[in-house]
Amino acid sequence: MQVESPEFATKHEQIIQYIKGLAVGTRISVRKIAQTLDVSEGTAYRAIKDAENRGVVSTKERTGTVRVEQQERRHIDKLTFAEIVHMVDGEVLGGAAGLDKSLSKFVIGAMQLEAMIRYIEPGNLLIVGNREKAHRTALTLGAGVLITGGFDTTADVKELADELSLPIIRSGYDTFTVAALINRAIYDRLIKKQIVLVEDVIDPDATPICMHVEDTVQDVLLRIDETHHNRFPVIDDKGKPVGMITAKEMIGVSVEQTIDAIMTRKPLTVTMRTSVATAGHMMVWDAIELLPVVDQEGKIAGVISRKDVLKAMQNIQLQPQSGATIEDQIWSAFEEVRTGEGQLHFRGTIAAHMSNQVGNLSEGILASIINRSVTRTMKDQRKGDLHIDSSSVYYLGAVEIEDQIELIPTIIEASRRFCKVEVEVRSGGRRVAQAMITARLFDQATT
Repeated sequence: MQVESPEFATKHEQIIQYIKGLAVGTRISVRKIAQTLDVSEGTAYRAIKDAENRGVVSTKERTGTVRVEQQERRHIDKLTFAEIVHMVDGEVLGGAAGLDKSLSKFVIGAMQLEAMIRYIEPGNLLIVGNREKAHRTALTLGAGVLITGGFDTTADVKELADELSLPIIRSGYDTFTVAALINRAIYDRLIKKQIVLVEDVIDPDATPICMHVEDTVQDVLLRIDETHHNRFPVIDDKGKPVGMITAKEMIGVSVEQTIDAIMTRKPLTVTMRTSVATAGHMMVWDAIELLPVVDQEGKIAGVISRKDVLKAMQNIQLQPQSGATIEDQIWSAFEEVRTGEGQLHFRGTIAAHMSNQVGNLSEGILASIINRSVTRTMKDQRKGDLHIDSSSVYYLGAVEIEDQIELIPTIIEASRRFCKVEVEVRSGGRRVAQAMITARLFDQATT
């Protein structure tokens, strides 16, 4: 058995296109397809199975195979005000016409109105209690309002919300609970956005280029010359991948030799639902460049290469964020400063929402800032992303609202898999904190 020729691949695609052109609900039969398009029943069968993998047809017991509406993967949408209402068991007091609008971030109104105004932007959600002036101000600045504690607002504020189509929502939860619920939802969306599957990367319309176990070295050399590829999955009579053949394995081997004797057997495979990150891990740890993709029956449905993984990971970074978490908002207040020696420092001013109950910089927020500075420092050294194993922070002095702080990270130790970074925090010429962070490193581009 030889691999499919370009003519076969074209026929295969013609069958797929023919099936796509049929009305939803049309019954599909191998014999009818073969007769209509003048192809063999084997060719028709393989194309119908491919159409099933693509979601174009569906096979059910007693019903047979029928044309169905192709299901597209649903994109992860931004968080909307309507979802917020459901999330916090809320009641819409006004501005219902704007419930389908997205919010970019939320602002907690635990500060004076004058200070609050500096942080509210169009598309935000202000989380605040029984403060009618804050409700009105947020709406005029283009933000929605979530009133905590079960409080109401005035009739004219509700009318303003209706006029601007900006929701004003009431929830019986307290501010902390509401903020935690929304922050978790934003994180969930950011995580889902990162989960790119193999089916999102490979071309569903492309016929995988394979060799057969009975092909010879000469056949592979011809295929290399045709495609300019240097590695191929090897399939058996059932279309299942049973090996991999590369140019390296054919060095010094007779051109008449069948490749089943020299191929690498039992190749690692992935499915359409495998995450790209998992596929990348497999490639890195096993030093391979290409993975066969199999369908539910174990038959080859495509291939994914290391180049595909790299491209997918780059595209992830270019996607718009679906919301700003609390940590994102805090870190956005800091700027990078590069010293004459090329070392990165980070400077920022402490805002009211970063303070604790006595008006000083919150210890938890400072720890978050320190961790972000370490992450950014290691990325600057092209060390990839990191997972923090331990963090020791010594607080040596208080930092008040409007104080400027500077974070000075120093890499103590860094290997391929591990790093240790010391971070000094200074404010007003004095050291206010000292931290030591240890972390494991991983390169997102190749994982």
